[in-house]
Amino acid sequence: MRRIDSSTPDLPLFDVARTRDIEARALAGLPAHALMQRAGEAVARLALALAPHARTIRVVAGTGNNGGDGLVAAIRLQQAGKQVEVMLLGEPQADDARDALARARDAGLPILADAGTSLGAHDLAIDALLGIGARRAAEGAVRAAIEALNALPCPVLSIDLPSGLSADTGQPLGAAVHATHTLSLLTLKPGLFTAAGRDHAGTVWFDDLGVDTGADEPVAWLGGAQATLAAPRRHAQHKGSFGDVAVIGGAHGMTGAAVLASRAALAAGAGRVFVEMLDPAAPALDAGRPELMLRPGWSHRVDRETLAGSTVVCGCGGGDTVRTVLPALLGSCVRLVLDADALNAIAADAALQQQLAARSARRQATVLTPHPLEAARLLGSSVAEVQADRLAAGRRLADQFGCVVVLKGSGSVIASPGRRPRINASGNASLATAGTGDVLAGWLGAEWAQRREADPQEGAWQAAVHTVWWHGAAAEASAAPVLRAADLIEHMARR
Repeated sequence: MRRIDSSTPDLPLFDVARTRDIEARALAGLPAHALMQRAGEAVARLALALAPHARTIRVVAGTGNNGGDGLVAAIRLQQAGKQVEVMLLGEPQADDARDALARARDAGLPILADAGTSLGAHDLAIDALLGIGARRAAEGAVRAAIEALNALPCPVLSIDLPSGLSADTGQPLGAAVHATHTLSLLTLKPGLFTAAGRDHAGTVWFDDLGVDTGADEPVAWLGGAQATLAAPRRHAQHKGSFGDVAVIGGAHGMTGAAVLASRAALAAGAGRVFVEMLDPAAPALDAGRPELMLRPGWSHRVDRETLAGSTVVCGCGGGDTVRTVLPALLGSCVRLVLDADALNAIAADAALQQQLAARSARRQATVLTPHPLEAARLLGSSVAEVQADRLAAGRRLADQFGCVVVLKGSGSVIASPGRRPRINASGNASLATAGTGDVLAGWLGAEWAQRREADPQEGAWQAAVHTVWWHGAAAEASAAPVLRAADLIEHMARR
């Protein structure tokens, strides 16, 4: 059993269909009821570790195998000397769960139709209602049980998945348990780590129940801590060894976005950082960071070779003016990061979309960094549709435009054509402030500029995976409930 956090090595994620296949294969090779016994024992071990001083442990069990896991856990907890009560919502429907109920009755466990003892803050409740079995919004007694669990003053441990949460998408199907801890069994599910999943799951733990899934193809990967870094700096290198980054943005009233992106690129180690402010009245110097080279009209003045050799970050605070520079950038840049208003301009212009989609065939790599609204505009859909299946939305964007895509949000999704998408494991809500996306874009550009992969698309992928993880890990390390974007740069630079 392991706790899953931002430093966890990359782990495979399996959707419900793949998990069912893995479970069927495991059951075929084990004695009857053995897998459920392993699951219940794992739940009991974690419950004892999480709440060693609990006076009462309540198991709220449904009628499926998730309820059976809870019943086995209840037996083990009683054997460990705990006062246990089982709130059972109906007679089990599966053979393993029926066997578990018979064992629970033989052990003399109190089986109740409604809540029994009033639980206090130091007690524990175990959610064994639905697991991955939820297919639609809970109704009747199940919904009432979910609401009752959410109203308890004590911690809640969910088995496999918070009841009512979609294992595949992380979206509540209706009422869903807000767990303090979740023990994912057999496989890790993507819904625990993106959309609303992290809010509902609490701290996630994992036990594979002794089943090897190494040969199974996951639907996605979780992680980022193991992302490949740029090569270490050698003593004899100079600033020209670390690439040029050009940040293009900062229309009238939004120059701060371009400043944040360019300062982030500088802190990330780019050899030189040029800044093209789209506001003609913008200052010619960043007094806080005079190392930045502000160059009005940079993209129009440099030759095609210089444009192709630079890593360009475009869109941060670009406003409508950014449309004027996009055709040249899309046509000439080999490494291009598109954020914010650049994405909005492309979403509104079919010709720019065609230019973007044509880049990969010319071995010109692009990273798109949309938040859900920007992704919805690019896909011609709604934010609700994007958030309903973030993995699918990320894959669609990547395939449609031939790009690496960072779909930002809780559990940022990184997608690229021909690859399994990745859900980033780091970060927290302290990043929900203005400008942190600009910092991400600028840092990503500098990370990419320093890489030396022969394939630009591979460099784009590695830079995106590492930067997104680093961005989130710095926020975690700051321990700040709210993190200002300029401060985030400094936290990222110190890690």
